[in-house]
Amino acid sequence: MTRTGNSMGSRRPGRTLTVGRLARIDRDRPRRVGVPEVILGEGKQVGHLLQILRRLHAAGTGALVSRPTATQQRAMASAARSSLPLRSLAAGRVWRLEGPLGAQYRPGKVAVVTAGTSDIPLADEAVAILTELGVGVGVVHDVGVAGLHRLLTALRKLERHRPELYLVFAGREGALPTVVAGLVHAPVVGVPTSVGYGRGGRGEAALNAMLQSCAPLAVVNIDAAVPAALFAAQRFAVPLPRPRARRSGSRR
Repeated sequence: MTRTGNSMGSRRPGRTLTVGRLARIDRDRPRRVGVPEVILGEGKQVGHLLQILRRLHAAGTGALVSRPTATQQRAMASAARSSLPLRSLAAGRVWRLEGPLGAQYRPGKVAVVTAGTSDIPLADEAVAILTELGVGVGVVHDVGVAGLHRLLTALRKLERHRPELYLVFAGREGALPTVVAGLVHAPVVGVPTSVGYGRGGRGEAALNAMLQSCAPLAVVNIDAAVPAALFAAQRFAVPLPRPRARRSGSRR
């Protein structure tokens, strides 16, 4: 493994990619967990993010970046025009550095459902992640409980493709995931969104309602589209072989 700056080697060579003193990238996660490491843009300096991406590219590895700031997006767009194979997904909420992500997935489909149009940007994050990983996705939007006739029609269409898991995005009162979980054969993950206002707004009421669901339902944190997508992807992950340990000493 090529070292950068003052990086220190890992006890397990090749499993950690160091970027100076900035980052220690877990390259073994796809084999160990079934999903790649996703780089969170929020909180990182622009220069640090670009260093990480350049190091990954030099190592022949692809990457996903979630929630980049507007400044980071401009910097990545500039880098894409000159040196790095980067592209924007989900209206810039996810970026993709071209190259292998390390994990493999069997055929299958995840259904992504939103209660309202305001939930679409978050759902698009999940769709982008799953699509880049090679997991099939079926999507329906704006089928919340204010008009249940819309939901029933949409679910009939989705069920034809036999999705193995549903990601259901809802803000405000957060009722949709519970309703879906009472109608479909596959597990449902509720994703509360920060849509709503006043008391219990910004996703708080939606999160609490999903946690109190009387139907079988798993719930992620408010606006946690990327963790929800990675959780869904794990269902389809193909186990990868363990890397062979390097032998020390010389042969006789």
